[in-house]
Amino acid sequence: MPQSLPWVAATLTLVGVPAGLAITGGNVQGVMTACLAIALALLMFAVRRWPLTVLVVSVLSVIAFRTSVLIGTGWAWPATAAFVALALAGRIRTAVVAGAITIAYGFVWDWVVEQKSTDWVLGHVGGETLFLAAVIAAAVAYRNTRRWQDEVAARLQQSLHEQELEALRRRAEERVGIARDLHDVVSHTLAVVGVHLNVALDAFDDEPGEARDALRLAQDVRGRAMTDLKSLVDVLREGDRIATPAAGLEGLAGLADQVRAAGVDVTVTELGDRSEVPAPVATAVYRVVQESLTNTVRHAGATRVAVSLHYTAVNVTVEVTDDGGGKTTTTEGHGIMGMRERVAALGGALTAGPGPGGGFTVRALIPIAA
Repeated sequence: MPQSLPWVAATLTLVGVPAGLAITGGNVQGVMTACLAIALALLMFAVRRWPLTVLVVSVLSVIAFRTSVLIGTGWAWPATAAFVALALAGRIRTAVVAGAITIAYGFVWDWVVEQKSTDWVLGHVGGETLFLAAVIAAAVAYRNTRRWQDEVAARLQQSLHEQELEALRRRAEERVGIARDLHDVVSHTLAVVGVHLNVALDAFDDEPGEARDALRLAQDVRGRAMTDLKSLVDVLREGDRIATPAAGLEGLAGLADQVRAAGVDVTVTELGDRSEVPAPVATAVYRVVQESLTNTVRHAGATRVAVSLHYTAVNVTVEVTDDGGGKTTTTEGHGIMGMRERVAALGGALTAGPGPGGGFTVRALIPIAA
């Protein structure tokens, strides 16, 4: 039941009762008409708490005024707001029964007590019956519409809540994956540095030049590891904007095989030496290729896709082009559009859109060192 119903019902009753009696010729005494309108309007302020009681009192008040010849027409329609309130409260059957009893009483009174003609009774009471039925039907339709809207809103709210929970779970998994990357980088670095320190220690007295070279290599490895660690920690600090850690460049062949199994011809071209690519950059490259191929299979309707990777000492260029219709579905935080933020976190840039010769092209430029 709407919060504003008492005020709306009171206003409509206060205006509608005198107007209706004037139109139907039932305004016998202006003072009595005003008293009935005010009494019925005041009852409306209790309709949210006691809708059935308000309806009963309203109908009895109308009957009392009518049988006392204080008003000349109307049995049920002056209490229309009370009938509507009861129907909106969900007590539709009670409203229908109360209306039927009221109409039946009015029919008997007009025909038997006042001895009105059959045509007069059918015209007045019958018209009032149709009016009351239409009003109750409209109230039921409104109530059903509001219930449907509330159910849709509740389902939508539940869906959003489930999506938030899923996002939190995914972020936790992403952090675990990046933590695993951190572990791999640290363990690999310590192992390599340890080897070079052992070499330097063994050659320190007999071959100082070799010892210096070993220390220099250890320092280089340490520098690259610090860069990798900084990149991973920066991604972790992004919080809500992190993306799922993926395999490295060695997993590209497996991705291509999976897409080929889906019926798409895949070619992978690599230029340059990928051994110098840091772990965070390799992870980002893998993810860009993975999401691009996934969108190609799902949405592009392509038969061929070309993956091009160019490694230099400064950056890595990734380009994935298909021959499909150029249609993609991306959502902020997921897919290729979500990878914009992952690539940007590494200091790079990603573009995605229709290719110059048709199809769809995804291109990413990721610096190796910020």
